[in-house]
Amino acid sequence: MLPTKDREPDATAMGFVVNDLTASFGSHVAVEGLSMGIEPNRVTALIGPSGCGKSTFLRCLNGMHLNVSGATVRGQVLLDNQDVYAAPMDLVGLRQRVGMVFQRPNPFPTMSIYDNVVAGVTLGHLRRARRDRRAFDDLVEQSLTAAGLWREVKDRLPKPGASLSGGQQQRLCIARTLAIEPEVILMDEPCSALDPISTLAIEDTIGQLKKRFTIVIVTHNMQQASRVSDTTAFMTIREAGQPGRLIEVGPTKDIFQGPKEQATDDYISGRVG
Repeated sequence: MLPTKDREPDATAMGFVVNDLTASFGSHVAVEGLSMGIEPNRVTALIGPSGCGKSTFLRCLNGMHLNVSGATVRGQVLLDNQDVYAAPMDLVGLRQRVGMVFQRPNPFPTMSIYDNVVAGVTLGHLRRARRDRRAFDDLVEQSLTAAGLWREVKDRLPKPGASLSGGQQQRLCIARTLAIEPEVILMDEPCSALDPISTLAIEDTIGQLKKRFTIVIVTHNMQQASRVSDTTAFMTIREAGQPGRLIEVGPTKDIFQGPKEQATDDYISGRVG
C-alpha cells in the first residue's frame, strides 16, 4: 500500500544512472551520448527546445521508446544498479516500477473514476483485491489522496472518469499510476493542456509525491521547472536533424541563476528558443 501522508522520504526509492545513452528511430539518432544520474526522492526537470529528445529520453527510462517500430537504444540505463535493457528484458516489470503520466489526460472514458484508478493494477492484484474488497477500496482512496483528488471525487466514484475537468482528469491519471505502486514516476509535459489553477494543483501534487517517489518531468515551462524541480537538465540540438545532447545538469537553483554553459544561459534567458 502507499505510505501515509506524514511518512519521511522513502530511503528505498530508486534513482537512475544513465551511461552513454543513444536512442534512435531507424537511421535517425534522436539522442546521443547522454550520461547523467537521477537522484531518488527528487524531481528532475528536463528542459530544452522542441526536437532535442527530451521525451525520447524520458521514454527510454521505462522502455516505451521501443514501442516504435525500428527504435533502438544503446548504452546503459541502470535502475537499482541493474541495466533495464540487459537481456532478457522485462518490459512489464520495468513499467510496473517506472510509471508514466502523459501530456494530455487519458482516463478511460467508459470507466468509472474508481475503475480508472485500478485499471493499471495487474490481474493478479485484481483477483486478490476482489477477495478483499476493503483492500481494494483502500488502494483507491490512498491513490486518489496522494494525487490530491480524493476530497473532490470521494462522493462521485461511480461517475465516468471523463466527467471530470481536465485538471482532475490529469490527477486521476496520476492516481492510476500510483495504484501500481511504482518507484519512479515519469511525467511528459503533464500541465501543457491545463489552465493555471489546474497546473498549480498538479505542481502541489508533485511536491508531495517526491517525498515518496523519484520523479522526472519534461517541461517547456521554465517557471514550472524552477518551481517544482530539485535538479534541472538542459538538452539541445546544434541544428535541425542533429541528435539531441545533454549540455548541463545540476541543482535547479544553480542552473537558473548561474549556468556554467553559455548555451544554457541563452535558452533560459530566452535569447535562443
